[in-house]
Parts: sequence; structure tokens; C-alpha cells
Amino acid sequence: MTDIEKLLTAKRTFLTDGGFETWLFFQKGFNAPEFAAIVLMDDDDARRAMHQYFDEFLAMAQKAQTGFVLDTNTWRGCLAWAPKLKISKEDMLRLNGDAVGFAKEIRNNWAQKVSPILLNGVVGPAGDGYQPGKVPSYAVARDMHRPQVQALAQSGVDMISAITMTNINEATAIAQTAQEEGVPVVVSFTVETDGRLPTGDSLGQAISAVDAATDRTPIYYMVNCAHPSHFRDAIAQGSGWVERIGAVRANASRLSHAELDEADELDDGDPEEFGTLHAELAPLLPNLRVVGGCCGTDHRHVACVSHHLHNVVT
Repeated sequence: MTDIEKLLTAKRTFLTDGGFETWLFFQKGFNAPEFAAIVLMDDDDARRAMHQYFDEFLAMAQKAQTGFVLDTNTWRGCLAWAPKLKISKEDMLRLNGDAVGFAKEIRNNWAQKVSPILLNGVVGPAGDGYQPGKVPSYAVARDMHRPQVQALAQSGVDMISAITMTNINEATAIAQTAQEEGVPVVVSFTVETDGRLPTGDSLGQAISAVDAATDRTPIYYMVNCAHPSHFRDAIAQGSGWVERIGAVRANASRLSHAELDEADELDDGDPEEFGTLHAELAPLLPNLRVVGGCCGTDHRHVACVSHHLHNVVT
């Protein structure tokens, strides 16, 4: 059985990490333009902090006796971000490869303690995840995302995840490109406080559209970068498409994307409530495979989720 098959058939939900960028920038004081933590791969202090960050999450997985989905630090790794970050496209692709190598180091350190650990190549939107602006066509999206997807695949990731997708075209383009590269793919949509994508599409419409366009290529879908209260009703009222959702990585804050964009301080919400809300979500998601966190969450939040889902004392 492959590690992907173990993930899809596991009796216990795998863990993953929390709000990596918000932890790195707000809690640890590192700085990078455009929220692009990928540029910190060349910063030795940041690399040490990243090791500490992932080590604590992997210790949770060891305690809970679950597998772990280990993300690469590549959410802002699309070549469309290179000019904004004032780096060359060649350097951006090099940073993607470095991020995979860094994740492999962490996996090697924990391989005897946590199994399986799936190396997840993260692909973020070409635009702002909170304010997507103009939605690219499918063809444009393919051209924008193909180099990063290829770089991650060639560097040896186990899977690719399109994270914080705001629209159907980008999600479809990444999914099909990953399929062409022979790498399993996950698609994750973000939603506003009404449970709809920033484009206005419902979760059900978005999942059904990508499935139809890709012959159900994604191994599962995820919802991320929104508070559980923002999408719970959509899931509770959903039908067949709900069974396609295999992961949740929620925000700590109940604030909208627009409010978070204007916030000067981190809103880390209530970790215990965060765990309770996941316990309430789990029965609505029969194929839930992975849980973690997104913006504003850290080790406390994911520990509370693990406590409620795995009966692990935090």
C-alpha cells in the first residue's frame, strides 16, 4: 500500500500544521514582502525557526499516533510573484526546490517516529488569497502555475495541494497540470463569511466544476483560510459533493477576509473553541482525512483539534 493509499484509508485523521505564515511573521517577528515566506529559505535563523515549528507538530502526530502531511514553504512560489518579490524566475524555481529539500530533511528526522509522512508541494494562488482581483482564464492559469508544479514534482513531492484557491479556473489548471506530471493532487478552496468563494460560486459548484473538468482528478478537496462558522452551514446543507471534502484547515479568527486584511495585530481566536468546532464538523464530513489550521492558528489550536478528534490530552 502506498503512502497516499494509507492516507485515504486511515482510520484516524492525519495531522498537518497550522498558520505557518502568521506564526512566522506575527509571532516570531520575521519579515518578507508579500507574505512570501518562501524567500526566507535563504535565512538561516528562519530555517531554524521552521525546524522548531514543524518538529512540534510532528511530535503531536507521534503522540496521537497519526500520519502527517508535511507542507513545503511554497505558497507564494508561483512565478507570477517573482517580479513583486524582486527576484528572478530562475531564483524562484530554485527556492521551490530548496523548500522541498528542507521538508525532506524534516521528514528524515521523524521517519522512525511518525508514519507515513507525506511531502506536500504547496501551490498558492497567483493573486491575493483575500482579494483575488481579476480571475485568470484557464489557459492563463495553466501557463502561470505549470513551472512551479513541474519544479515541485521533479523535486520529489508525494502530492501537490492547490491551497487557498479563490476561483475555479486556477484550481482546475493546477489539478490538470499535476495529473500530467503524475503527482496526486488536492484542491483547497477558501470561502467568505457566507460560505461562498470570493467569486460567488458555492463550494458545491466549485467542487463539481473541477471534478467535471478533470474527470475527478483531485484525490480529495479541502477548505482552508476561513473560520469553521463560515462554511459549516454550507457543508451541513450540502449533498454528494460533501463526500469529496477530505481536509479542513480553518482560520482562528471569525473575522472576514477584508477585516483580516486590514488588521495590524494577529487574531488567534479561542483554541479550545477551535477544537470543539472541529469535533462538530467531523460528523458532517464522512471522508475527513486531514486536519490542521490556517491563518492565526498555531500549535495550541491543532493540539485542541487533536484532543477532540483523537482523544489526546493536550
